Amino acid sequence: MDTKKYLFSNKDLIKLILPLIADQFLQALVGLADSVMIASVGEAAVSGVSLVDTLMFLVISIFAAAATGGAVIAGQYLGKNNEEMACKAANELLSFTLKASLGVTILAYLGRNLMIRTVFGNIEQDVMYNCKVYMLIVFASIPMIALYNAGTSLFRAMGDSALAMKISLLMNGVNIGGNALLIYGFQRGVEGAAIPTVLSRGLACGLILYCLNRPKNRIHIYHPFSLKTQWMLLKKILYLGVPGGVENSMFQLGKILVLGVVSGFGTASIAANAVANNIASFAILPGLAIGFAMLPVAAQCVGAGDFELVSYYTKKLMKAVYLCLLISNAIVVLLLPAIIRAYGLSEEAGGYTYRILIFYCGCVVTIWPPSFFLPNTLRAAADVKFTLILSAVSMWVFRIGCSVVFGVYLDMGVFGIWVAMGVDWLFRGICFTIRYVGGKWKHASVV
Repeated sequence: MDTKKYLFSNKDLIKLILPLIADQFLQALVGLADSVMIASVGEAAVSGVSLVDTLMFLVISIFAAAATGGAVIAGQYLGKNNEEMACKAANELLSFTLKASLGVTILAYLGRNLMIRTVFGNIEQDVMYNCKVYMLIVFASIPMIALYNAGTSLFRAMGDSALAMKISLLMNGVNIGGNALLIYGFQRGVEGAAIPTVLSRGLACGLILYCLNRPKNRIHIYHPFSLKTQWMLLKKILYLGVPGGVENSMFQLGKILVLGVVSGFGTASIAANAVANNIASFAILPGLAIGFAMLPVAAQCVGAGDFELVSYYTKKLMKAVYLCLLISNAIVVLLLPAIIRAYGLSEEAGGYTYRILIFYCGCVVTIWPPSFFLPNTLRAAADVKFTLILSAVSMWVFRIGCSVVFGVYLDMGVFGIWVAMGVDWLFRGICFTIRYVGGKWKHASVV
């Protein structure tokens, strides 16, 4: 392929990917630091925060999908060199996100007690108390994190991930500093973890919107800004965002339903599952970062109508994913004993955590890339219905079904939950690879 045809040089890709990796690392580090600090309060606090965070991830993932849809649309307009429409798409994404997130926040507060009883069932009283306290505070941050994610998605669509990394650095610094002050200094327990979360997300939201208001950006807030719905643009955003939102929400719902199974195994299993989830985020973070980079790269190529270039970048970045995951997982395995000791878990919970993560790292370096990186190419090419249907089938049959079979009926406990996850990944990876190689994803640009 002639180099002159490349939309992204190696230097462009590095400038896009490295800040994303740093950003993902910061987010994972904050999650790890949060859980270590909360662990000083007790296993009930770790369990309560973990259960609520799973609900929060469900809500955040829905808005993240809408943000992805908006960013893909804006990226395709950039591929067509239509910056005015890219800006108008950004406006519609922000307007929709603001209105929808406020509505979700109100509903979340009204139904929070019902959610706890319905989703988590009969959990121990001290875990229930920590759930309620943490939930009451962090739900206020839903609009903030939704708008922040929308803003960062738009900057990634421009190929600028460095700004989001800088804001993330500040946000996470405020979060960690606030946690240390309130948990260790003022002995505020789970409140000490929740309050800095809200404050740091509010700060990040304000900064990203301020930066997005600069006219010098290829994508910026188009004035006059209006909350009035632009249906033509919203339909395009939701065409990509709704299947992604359903897919993400089902994925998180599956985790929540599985947590219901885990909660029946006792506090040690809940704590082990929570700690394993925090550490596991480090194992996949370079893959997630490169996957985020694949979306704007593929979207601009699709907008330009060059599917040969989409395939070129997919293969190039897939190789980078495998290499980076090998390195990150080797580091996780080497540091695992020391990290587990830092949590101060019981011997039972620590043993569960170690076994889970050794298995998990093996899955990441083999089957994670085709399961989670490859679908981003399909989504950027508007092949969202296939990814939705496949993910739904795989989740219900393997993630949830096998969790019950392995965890309960085969008496594998919390480890069986993670084995079921591996089966889910394997099925997804095989199907996405077949779809990609078959070429049916090569649709016309949505815009």
